[in-house]
Amino acid sequence: MKEIKAFIKPNRIQKIIDALTDNGFKSMTLSQSEGTGAFKTKGARPSLDFHVTDSPVVKLELVCQNEEAQYAIELIIKNGTTEEPGDGIIYVSSVEDAFQIKTGKSLKRSD
Repeated sequence: MKEIKAFIKPNRIQKIIDALTDNGFKSMTLSQSEGTGAFKTKGARPSLDFHVTDSPVVKLELVCQNEEAQYAIELIIKNGTTEEPGDGIIYVSSVEDAFQIKTGKSLKRSD
């Protein structure tokens, strides 16, 4: 399995969620975040809570089967791209296994 973490501009998140959901990716986690990086949003300044950030972002996290990961990444890129710099970044990690809390059942497909 793969875990995808995407840091996305807030004004693109709904389009990305819709695209992922419409294509079978129903479970994801969203978090409001702030980031610092090479791109600086015009007029951005640190929030009251964090004193090192310069850009609001939404962190989208989802876990999918290995064969689904590339398609999810393509959907995020297609729907998250703008004409401005600083569209975000996607990280992909391997997940050894995942378990449902209620049943204890593994979500890993057998090969």
